[in-house]
Amino acid sequence: MGSLQDRIDQAGGALPMLRGSQIGQYVFPVAPEFSNWRDECEAWANTAVLLDQSHHMPDLYVEGPDTIRLLSDLGINNFRNFGRNKAKQFVACNHQGQVIGDAVLFGLDDHRVNLVGRPHIPNWVQYNALAGGYDVIVERDERTLHNARGRRTYRFEVQGPKAWEILERVNGGPIADIRFFAMGQIRIAGRNVRALKHGMAAAPGLEIWGPAEEADEVRGAILEAGRDLGLMQGGARAYSTASTESGWYASVLPAVYTDPALAGYRQWLPGTGFEAGASLGGSFVADRIEDYYVTPWDCGYGFVDFDHDFIGRDALMARRDEPHLRKVTLLWDNEDVVSIFRSQFNAGDERCKFMEAPAAYYATFPFDTVIRDGRRIGFSTYVVYSSNARRWMSLALIDETAAREGDSVELVWGEPDGGSHRPLVERHRQTTVRAQVAASPLAAKMREGYRPHPSAVA
Repeated sequence: MGSLQDRIDQAGGALPMLRGSQIGQYVFPVAPEFSNWRDECEAWANTAVLLDQSHHMPDLYVEGPDTIRLLSDLGINNFRNFGRNKAKQFVACNHQGQVIGDAVLFGLDDHRVNLVGRPHIPNWVQYNALAGGYDVIVERDERTLHNARGRRTYRFEVQGPKAWEILERVNGGPIADIRFFAMGQIRIAGRNVRALKHGMAAAPGLEIWGPAEEADEVRGAILEAGRDLGLMQGGARAYSTASTESGWYASVLPAVYTDPALAGYRQWLPGTGFEAGASLGGSFVADRIEDYYVTPWDCGYGFVDFDHDFIGRDALMARRDEPHLRKVTLLWDNEDVVSIFRSQFNAGDERCKFMEAPAAYYATFPFDTVIRDGRRIGFSTYVVYSSNARRWMSLALIDETAAREGDSVELVWGEPDGGSHRPLVERHRQTTVRAQVAASPLAAKMREGYRPHPSAVA
């Protein structure tokens, strides 16, 4: 169906296109549960969990003499010492300094990398590699649902307080020192396995990968090694809560829909792709798509490196001393949440928007209005039930001067005018939910252990 720009033009603009998206429920291509999602969620805080990330994100491989120059021209990060066995949380912006997206960047060799994340960033890097005439070769390994040939690699995470003990068991001894957010190699079931070190619940763990045909053997060895230590497999339902608990803004609305300098990019992107089919939902309804864009500082990306030229640098330089939004956790009031569930017994349209457990977001890009003293101060996104905190909570970006930790705010749950015409939105009424502002990530031990970590991603 033509290009992204064609879709925007046909819909009468990016906002009506995204607000009217007919995309259905996203089906995470992993078993929903292996035991039950509550215990699986708690495993990464109390014992250990094995998460299968082999299927839901595209991999973009870039190789060639201009690999680092390409990344440096696009990313806000510092690339001066980047190369083999280094990793970063790669972030790219448009020319106005608004975030297009983020992805994890793996340095496979000095001139060969792999970008893993939502399609925003692989698409942007691939386009610029081709349009900019860089001396690189680009290869894509699509998500399982769009990959007829099958994935090239498996990708597992082993995380939690017992994770390191389990990993040293399968390695057959101590693991050679791997710095935080750096890469190394271990042995599992007689196989060489590459690994990235990061952690959940303030305990070290590894993200590991290798050839797809070795996945079952490697997974089996890990599960056997952790059986007596409480290791659990985490399914899709448990995994859906991880980003909010860990304070990661899982899917920024990519700031590509209006920048005049990106007209060629919008023509290159397909009209059936992620950017064209994604949905925008929630109680925050703006007149301009730009009102949904964010800067790196809003998202907590404090590692903007101005000592190199990159797309968006001048705009960010001009705005660096301006007020920014602050990423926080909102702890939803228990009684107000109970009222939402109680309303499901009301007749007609007098029920509130249903909250699916454990993840209640019903749009690709959820935006719910956050209010204090009658004034909008930001937006709430990605609401989940945390079995670890035993609370419903959401990630939010709010005016950094409007509320501090411990303050009370309100958020508006549900869409205006009784709901939209999107498949995932039933007729309902909006309601106001009280919430308390807390740190993001919520627990102090998680703040100290989980990504993003400034020294590791800069």
